Amino acid sequence: MIGGISIGYEKQTVIEAIYNQLITAWNERNASEMAGLFNEFGELIGFDGSLAKGSQEIFDHLNPIFRDHPTPPFVCKVKSVQFLADNSAILRAIAGMISPGQQTINPDLNTHHTLVTIKKGDTWKIALFQNTPAQFHGRPELVERMTSELNELL
Repeated sequence: MIGGISIGYEKQTVIEAIYNQLITAWNERNASEMAGLFNEFGELIGFDGSLAKGSQEIFDHLNPIFRDHPTPPFVCKVKSVQFLADNSAILRAIAGMISPGQQTINPDLNTHHTLVTIKKGDTWKIALFQNTPAQFHGRPELVERMTSELNELL
């Protein structure tokens, strides 16, 4: 319950669907589709720390990446969806990538995904997507555990 409003499975499914659309757009290397999922103030923080704000800047950031680099596809697992209010939610996921020519997850590219969504009217949009490297410095067992968990999805 949030403020007397019960948050049901249907809303969680909507948030997961937005995340899946984002990942599909990445995997299809479609900057326009990906940027279109963000609201006018939306922010994208990339794996290398790059920051892009607003749909146009997000598109301008992603388009040359997709055009000039063979970006590996994501393999993802949603870990949680948490509603902050009836019109906002945070999704947390883990993700890995399969490097070109490989069949399994490259542990050097493991990441935590954080997605913040906001509903305006009847439409949910992304306010923030952050892609944080999951290197677990000095704790190789955590890298191994995450990589194994993601490889199970293949």
